[in-house]
Amino acid sequence: MRSIWNGAISFGLVSIPIKLVNATESHAIAFRQIHTEDNGRIRYRKVCELEDREVSQAEIGKAYEDADGSIIPITDEDLSHLPIPTARTIEIVAFVPGDRIDPLQMGAAYYLAASGAPAAKPYTLLREALKRSNKVAIAKYALRGRERLGMLRVVGDAIAMHGLLWPDEVRAPEGVAPDTAVTIRDKELDLADALMDTLGEVDLDDLHDEYREALEEVIAAKASGEVPPEAPAPAAGGKVLDLMAALESSVRAARESRGAGPAEAEVRPLRQGRAAPKETGGKKSTSTAKKTAAAKKAAPARKSASKAGEGTAKKATATTKKTAAKKTSSRKRSA
Repeated sequence: MRSIWNGAISFGLVSIPIKLVNATESHAIAFRQIHTEDNGRIRYRKVCELEDREVSQAEIGKAYEDADGSIIPITDEDLSHLPIPTARTIEIVAFVPGDRIDPLQMGAAYYLAASGAPAAKPYTLLREALKRSNKVAIAKYALRGRERLGMLRVVGDAIAMHGLLWPDEVRAPEGVAPDTAVTIRDKELDLADALMDTLGEVDLDDLHDEYREALEEVIAAKASGEVPPEAPAPAAGGKVLDLMAALESSVRAARESRGAGPAEAEVRPLRQGRAAPKETGGKKSTSTAKKTAAAKKAAPARKSASKAGEGTAKKATATTKKTAAKKTSSRKRSA
């Protein structure tokens, strides 16, 4: 891998010559800008405003524009002689637990490669010290025209460095959270817990960029003169307004997608009279509820059957009385 910066790690009085190598790469598909009428490339040319001509990269330098508009040229030699110790050095200033670093601060990742045989032993010493301490190193370094903050940690047998934003570069989340008063019921939290349990964990190595794959299919189809594939039809279904219904549907869908079948979501209800602790016997509660519901359904059925029986008995009695009355009247006429 090609190095983008050469320098040294300053570890107390120990100096470790290193090379800085990009630890990540982009697989994004790049597009060119074209003239839609004839597919001609659209290019941006670097033009000197004073001479009104295009200039090459070798003729381009850096400068600072002052408040009054005056230009102050700054050369690479000026930058290499900055009066700070981090101009060519990654200076370790502290060792802290990894969870002290706010993920919002983390930026680009680099590998620190030992530069030459003399760097092997101090490099290995720092790596093993970081492993044994379960800490990360906080360092300051200069790159691309400014001093930066970094975090060194062990990745396999190498030392990696993550660029960090300075604390004052991270904005506070003011005005981001909802300002409306919301009440979350325990049952909703139970369903959210059930959904989290059902989704479970995932191996990050199994995740991939489906957008890029679909884009490659479109490009391949157009290159061969074929019709690009159509987008799949959106899933049918109305807008769910009930949060509980949405959570229950999400749990069922998650279970089915993981091959667990369309069984009902197991919800762990809270104990009566308590707000925080949760019971784990959700199945028993569900079973009891089913039995109670079955009993309630059976009771009206028994009452209906009883009433039906009484009605049948009354009809039979009335029929018997009518028959007896007819016989009596016929005997009287014959006499």
